[in-house]
Amino acid sequence: MPESTLPLNPVPGPRGVPPLGNLLAFGKDPLKFLTRLRDEFGDAVTWSLGPRRSLFISHPRHIKELLAAREDTYEILEIGWAFKQITGKSVILSKGGDWRRKRSLVQPTVRPRQVRSYAAAMVDSAGAAADGWRDGGRIDVRTEMALITQRIVLRTLFGNDLGQQTRALGDAMDVAEKTVGDEVRGVGLFLPDWVRTPARRRLLAAVATIDAEVHRLIRERRGPARADEERDDLVTRLLAARDEQGRPLSPREVRNEAVTLWAAGHETTSTALTWALYLLSRAPEVRARLEAELQGVLAGRPPTVDDYENLTWTQQIVKEAMRLFPPVWLIPAVAREGATLGGTRIPVGTTVWCSTWTTHRDPRWFPGPDEFRPQRWGADAPDAVPDHAWYPFGGGPRTCLGARFAQVEAVLVLATIAQRFRVELPDDEVAPRVGLLLQPASPLHATLRARGEEAGSSRD
Repeated sequence: MPESTLPLNPVPGPRGVPPLGNLLAFGKDPLKFLTRLRDEFGDAVTWSLGPRRSLFISHPRHIKELLAAREDTYEILEIGWAFKQITGKSVILSKGGDWRRKRSLVQPTVRPRQVRSYAAAMVDSAGAAADGWRDGGRIDVRTEMALITQRIVLRTLFGNDLGQQTRALGDAMDVAEKTVGDEVRGVGLFLPDWVRTPARRRLLAAVATIDAEVHRLIRERRGPARADEERDDLVTRLLAARDEQGRPLSPREVRNEAVTLWAAGHETTSTALTWALYLLSRAPEVRARLEAELQGVLAGRPPTVDDYENLTWTQQIVKEAMRLFPPVWLIPAVAREGATLGGTRIPVGTTVWCSTWTTHRDPRWFPGPDEFRPQRWGADAPDAVPDHAWYPFGGGPRTCLGARFAQVEAVLVLATIAQRFRVELPDDEVAPRVGLLLQPASPLHATLRARGEEAGSSRD
C-alpha cells in the first residue's frame, strides 16, 4: 500500500427496510441522512439505496483517491432515466474510449484562453439586468440570477440571445432540473425506462422544447456564415472540432455536449450566485469589504477578465458560498473489477458516494463550519484546507470541464451587481431544497439599494 494511502475500514450504517433499504430516510432529508452517516458512523459507511449496495465516504483523502481512480476502476453512475434524457451520451455520461474522445473534443472550447473571450458577455449580461433595476425595487434573487446566467450561456454557447425563446427555454430547463432531483430522491430512480409517469411526460415535453431550438441553431451554424458575421461561440467550436482520426462530432453529439454545457453553466452558476447574495445580505462586514475592493480595483468602471486575479476578496466570497451551499451536492461512482479504496477491495457493483455538503461542513477541515467566513480562503488564513476538502467541481480526470468558466463568471457577475446595488434580504434563515442542485427552499425576495455614481453605476 502506498505510504500516502489512508486505510479504509467500512462499518455498517443504519439498518434499512427491505427492499427499500435506506431509501425512505435518504429521500426524506438527504443532507441530514448523509451528515448522520458521517457523524455517527465514521468516514466509511456501508448502506443501501433500494437494491444498490452503497458505500459513503467522507475523508478528503479517500475522496481524492476515488475521483482520481474513476476512469480506471470506477465508472460513472447513470443517475436515473431523467438525467439521461437531458444530457444524452455526452462527455458527462460517456465511458472508456468514447469518453476520452469526447473530452478531447470538448475541453478546448472551455480552456482559459477561450473563457477570456467570453468574459465581456458575462459582464454585459449582468449589467443589462442591473440596468432594469431601480433603487427600492424588489426582485426574486434566484429568478434574476437565472436570467443573467442563462443569457450568458446562450450568448457564449449559441452566439446570440434567443429573444422570446429565452424564457421558454429557461422554464424547460427548470422542469428538467426538478424532475431529475425528484427522481434521485424517490422510487422513480428504480422505475423501468418505459414507465411514463406525469413527471416523465412533463420532462419529455421540456426536452422537446430544448431540442427543437438547439437543433435549429446547430443547422444554422452548419450553414455558411454571412459576410458580416463572425462566429466564435461554443457550438461553432464544437462543430469544428476533430478527433485524432479527423472525425467530427455528429449533430446529435453536438446537441448532447451543448445541452450539458448549458445545464452546467446556467444552473450551477446561478445557484452559486443566489447563495452568495443571500450570505452577503446577512454579513454587512463582508459586504463592506467587497465594496471597498470593487472601488479600489475598478474605480467605477465595469470589470473585465483582466481584473479577475485582483478581485481576491470577491473570489473568496464565491468560494465560501460554494463551500456552504455547493450546487452539486452528491457524487457517485460504481466499482468495477479491481476497485480499491485505502487498500481495501470494493465489491464489484458497489456505488461509492461522496457528498460535498458533508465534507464542506466537516468541522475537522473547516472551523466554525456553518459560518460564512470568506477569510478562510485568504493567503494568510491560519487553517490550511486539505486537498479535496473543497471540491464543488469534482476532481480527477472527470473534473467539471466548465470549472474555470463558472468561477470567472460568478466573480465577474457578482462584481458587476455589487458595484451598483446592495441586494438586501430579510434576516430569515433559508434552508436548501435538495434536487439535482441545492436551491433555496423558499423564494428570496430582495430589496435593491442603489450605491450611487461613486460606486460605479455608470457602464461607460
